[in-house]
Amino acid sequence: MTTPADYGIIYNWDGAPHGYTELPQSMDQFLQHTYAPLQDTQVGALFWCIGEHASRWQSEGLELLGNEHGRVYENAYNYNFTENIRQMLERGEDPQAALVERGHELGLHVYASVRMNDNHFNGTAPADIPHLHHTEMTGLRRQHPEWLLGDETEEWYAASWNMSVPEVREHRFTHLREACERYDWDGVELDWQRHAFHLPEDDAYRLRYVLTDVQRAARQLAQRLAAERGRPFYVAARVAGSLEMCRRIGYDIPTWIEEGLVDMLIPAGNAATDPDAEVEQFVDLCRGTDIVVYPGFDGALAGVPSGPEDATTREQMSVRGIASRHYRAGATGMYAFNWHAGRDTRRELLTQVGSPKTLQGTDKIYAATHRFFQKEGEWRGAYRRDRILGQVPVALKPTMTGDGPTIRLDLGDEHTEKRQPRFQLRLRLDEWVRGDEVRIQWDGIELVSPDIRFDRGTDPDPIGDFAAAVWFRFDLDAAQVTAGQHQVKVALVTRNPQVASDLILTDAELVVT
Repeated sequence: MTTPADYGIIYNWDGAPHGYTELPQSMDQFLQHTYAPLQDTQVGALFWCIGEHASRWQSEGLELLGNEHGRVYENAYNYNFTENIRQMLERGEDPQAALVERGHELGLHVYASVRMNDNHFNGTAPADIPHLHHTEMTGLRRQHPEWLLGDETEEWYAASWNMSVPEVREHRFTHLREACERYDWDGVELDWQRHAFHLPEDDAYRLRYVLTDVQRAARQLAQRLAAERGRPFYVAARVAGSLEMCRRIGYDIPTWIEEGLVDMLIPAGNAATDPDAEVEQFVDLCRGTDIVVYPGFDGALAGVPSGPEDATTREQMSVRGIASRHYRAGATGMYAFNWHAGRDTRRELLTQVGSPKTLQGTDKIYAATHRFFQKEGEWRGAYRRDRILGQVPVALKPTMTGDGPTIRLDLGDEHTEKRQPRFQLRLRLDEWVRGDEVRIQWDGIELVSPDIRFDRGTDPDPIGDFAAAVWFRFDLDAAQVTAGQHQVKVALVTRNPQVASDLILTDAELVVT
């Protein structure tokens, strides 16, 4: 095995640039939309989604995108997106081939990203598959509802493939193999996290060997292609952010490492960013091998409130804090997923998070991770796979010993010769009123006299002076804020007796400015 180049940032495109130009899209327009966000940034590799279920090239073993409904589409977006691809093929053009060629011209490595079990079928049950008009629907899924997970997984993912079925694994491997053989990629990503529902819920750990079967076949394919092409063909795998959830889903990470079935591990969320990815544990498992670890980001931070900063500023500060923490834990670089962008949309972050050096001296938020659930509506159940040890929100209950929740904050090194930043601990309490008393400690030292401000979001002209949530703010001395783990204890002393609801700690964060 050889180690992939240090990519700095890996950028995953989901194929969206096909829909960024009105039909008919030229190849130049497609390539411009694809690479504009990446040029002159710290991105060293593009992972390109080759399609969810149907082929985007003329295939003998797969159904062509758009064929299932006779090129009649459920909405304007899918019409424009799919017909841009189809008409390129009809003109004798191949977007995958052109994409790889342009990436290599720009000095980037380009990987095929294969979504192993994508489910954007909007919670469709297997019984309703025959009636679903969806561009990514295939005849194979209609013909074999018995190959789907059904009631053996979360309701929203009932139409996902059951990977314990041999024919399903062969079908998904065919998609992967065709993509790899046809084009001059530098490697392939098995994106197991799109989506992380592969096996019957109660049997997933015991059936983990069937997912290893696919991973092993992918490695054997990569070895053959590397020998034929005379250069490395790397294998990446996007997996759950925690080793515990990897076990529960069916990813046998120790075996994958021991057998050398991956060159790169990408611990990530199934839905939204998982800031608590266990980077240090993944790095420790890979020690003594050539396998590298690239944690990173999805398009959103689940459960994070707006304010006190505006949403964009808060997201950027939070991303920089997460990246700094990951680097301190041993990450090789960062991975950006669903960062849909034009040339300048994400440029600031894409020129910062690819190296610990460029993160030095930037404003950051180091925040406790939210345990977030979507119990109703779209994507219900999707978030249960992620952030399983999220520390907030947590109700502050009376205790016999005066105890309360202890929140862990892991910090990067913020002290530099050029900058001595300001540090502020912020705690957000929901359902707070005068008469409530809490005791707050930073690393065992009690903090007193907080600056208390009502959280009225980012409204520049709020109508009222009161809000049911407040921010407690404490300025900390530089000597109190070192790289590594710190503990914040918040204990309820007295609850206003006229308020029946719980007092809830929704956020705990250290702000570096």
